Amino acid sequence: MARNLKETATLLLTLVLTGGVVAGGVLWLGERMQGDESATVQDVDGAFDSRFSRGERWLITDNITPEKQAAQAAIAAGDLPTAIQQLEASLVKQPNDPEALIYLNNLRADGQLVHRIATAVPIGSSLNAAKELLRGVAQSQNQINQGGGIKGIPLQVLVVNDDNDPAVVQAVAQALVEQPEVLAVVGHFGSDSSLAGAEVYEAGQLVMISPTSTSVALSTAGDYIFRTVPSDRFAGSALARYQLDTLQTTKAAVFYNAESNYSQSLRDVFMTDLASQGGEVVTEFNFTAPDFNAEAALNAARANGAETLMLAPNSAVFEQMVAVVTANQGALPILAGDSAYKPELLATGEAGTGIIIAVPWHILGDPDATFPQVARDLWGGDVNWRTAMAYDAVQAIAQGIAIAPSRTGLKETLLSTTFTQGSQGEIKFLPSGDRNQAVQLVTIEPGTRTQYGYEFVPVTP
Repeated sequence: MARNLKETATLLLTLVLTGGVVAGGVLWLGERMQGDESATVQDVDGAFDSRFSRGERWLITDNITPEKQAAQAAIAAGDLPTAIQQLEASLVKQPNDPEALIYLNNLRADGQLVHRIATAVPIGSSLNAAKELLRGVAQSQNQINQGGGIKGIPLQVLVVNDDNDPAVVQAVAQALVEQPEVLAVVGHFGSDSSLAGAEVYEAGQLVMISPTSTSVALSTAGDYIFRTVPSDRFAGSALARYQLDTLQTTKAAVFYNAESNYSQSLRDVFMTDLASQGGEVVTEFNFTAPDFNAEAALNAARANGAETLMLAPNSAVFEQMVAVVTANQGALPILAGDSAYKPELLATGEAGTGIIIAVPWHILGDPDATFPQVARDLWGGDVNWRTAMAYDAVQAIAQGIAIAPSRTGLKETLLSTTFTQGSQGEIKFLPSGDRNQAVQLVTIEPGTRTQYGYEFVPVTP
């Protein structure tokens, strides 16, 4: 490239966040907003540029309706009323489209003083997860803006595709740090990506709240680093206790990805807690080993006396984990981390029945909570924990901005003992930035709430 990533990132965000030249030389979305200046630079790096949008481009391209195409053309022509009308029409056709809802709220705030945040999601590598996260962000933004904004000021969201790639994350983070109007970032997806970005955010004093990164290493990443998902300390401990107290077995075989910080983190906590309470891990298997074979690994686990399997996959080795579940066919009880919580696991049918998964939240976990019903009404179906944790991240940020609308002020406010109401109860952060909340154990049972004939349900105490 003609310039290094940092220079490119700086140029791009100057362009995007100041309402720069995006198509046909039109200035839009914030030309008159506080802190903006007229853009004078040209977009010379299309590859990096295409990762960012407040509405001028579609980052998710698998559901482009004619109305969305018309909205984009209207934005390029500077006709924002038509763009708003077309996005509203598209959402009637596709009510579960979070990107469209975010951009609609962005457009409605045009010309006003706004508070700005960014959200970084893995559109290029984990599209379903990216949509789940964006639904949480969009639902929170929509709720805030329909309620009059943050003390009368609407919230605007910049959407970023970081591909869950640590190198891209660092470039994105540097670009966001250098834009003082951005008060916080909701992201990133995987623990390796969040840890890569945390270095930059901490140095630049920009709050990052991850809805999905659970590695214990994030607890010491800095004062500006938070997460709404509980740490692996909670998940690993809960799974170890379940094995010992409920399954009443002591010997486990662990399957993990040696190349994933999240996977190793969950493995380490589980092993430590199991051993501290009289159990032991009798053998381990690396999903990414060149000779990994699910059937052979299961035979070796049994030969070593394993009574329980603990699976700690990340998204990159999800298929290997499914192969283990399928090969096991329910012979040994299985425990797993939250990355296993995907619809594709339900497709294993009877083989997956009874798996115990530690997740931050489940839609059936609190029958009295209002968030699940509001989400169903908005999206036309149930949402999962990733949506709930992203929603909580934006809610926490908005409450913090209402109290202290600056980067430093937001950081200090987030550390308050009791912060704000989230998808299920109060959002509380520990001094480490970790979410102070227990995990929810769920299992797979036959059911009618999904197309697979099986569903995730809370474990009955």
